[in-house]
Amino acid sequence: MSGLVTTLTDPAVLLPAFVMMAVLATIYTLAAPYLDRGDLDKRMKSVALEREQMRARERARLNAETIQSKASLRAQHNTSVRQIVERLNLREALVDANTMNRLRQAGYRSQNALNIFLFARFVLPFVFGTIGAFYIFYLGYLDDKPFLVRVLATLLSAYLGFYAPNIFISNKVSKRQSSIRRAWPDALDLMLICVESGITIEVAFKRVADEIAMSSPELAEELVLTTAELSFLQERRAAYENLGARIGLDTVKAVGQALIQAERYGTPIAQALRVLAQECRDQRMNEAEKKAAALPPKLTVPMILFFLPVLIAVILGPAGIQVSDTFK
Repeated sequence: MSGLVTTLTDPAVLLPAFVMMAVLATIYTLAAPYLDRGDLDKRMKSVALEREQMRARERARLNAETIQSKASLRAQHNTSVRQIVERLNLREALVDANTMNRLRQAGYRSQNALNIFLFARFVLPFVFGTIGAFYIFYLGYLDDKPFLVRVLATLLSAYLGFYAPNIFISNKVSKRQSSIRRAWPDALDLMLICVESGITIEVAFKRVADEIAMSSPELAEELVLTTAELSFLQERRAAYENLGARIGLDTVKAVGQALIQAERYGTPIAQALRVLAQECRDQRMNEAEKKAAALPPKLTVPMILFFLPVLIAVILGPAGIQVSDTFK
């Protein structure tokens, strides 16, 4: 074991390993766009399954059958995980009012996703804490530190495991919202064209979802699900509010409120969509101008560190060689 520890901590072994990892990561980054086949078909099948199950649920409600509270749109899987969550009563301990909204914004809408999330928050602290204790106490890292500092480092690793699922969900929400934010102005323009041509808002959502699916599968999935809710929910207002809650963007919520007010007071939907589309385009242009204005300060440090030394070497290199030859 001492020989293994010496080998793993030897810089002559670690440096080639890190270089190999960096090279593999670079190759994967360059090849990933060509290997990605997209999951549009999978997303559309998932939404179609949700629509069929929503239809079955609404038919059961109309037939005066008992509907279980908080029923899921998808079938539940991983019964062992669900049983652990229920026995330990993790829902009451770890779930707050914002947990389900964050999961929906990340694209996880089933009850099974909540069970896996709670199970991960319960298990990962023990996993991370065990790994931290193994590295600190068994392999001898931080031996020069006091015992209290090593215990604190172990507790910090367990604390990191407790919040690792939240970090993962936050990253998923950020990527999903970024994709929807980029495609939303174009979707509004297409929706405006569809509404002005005389078709209903449900058909407009479906048509925009088909057109925007290649550029933003996330937005297409949400629009198709909203179309299903407009068809089966009792109040159309709930469908628009659910769209804004699932995406979590202020621009989408504003469109939902505009559609609710247009249906309540009978105002033209096309006029409201035109104003909101113009605001979205202006906002996107302002963000692009802000990024362009922030580019020169960000390039200053890389230019000083990478371009300036090379430029100095190219300019002064021949002169230095001549001076060296003269002195020789």
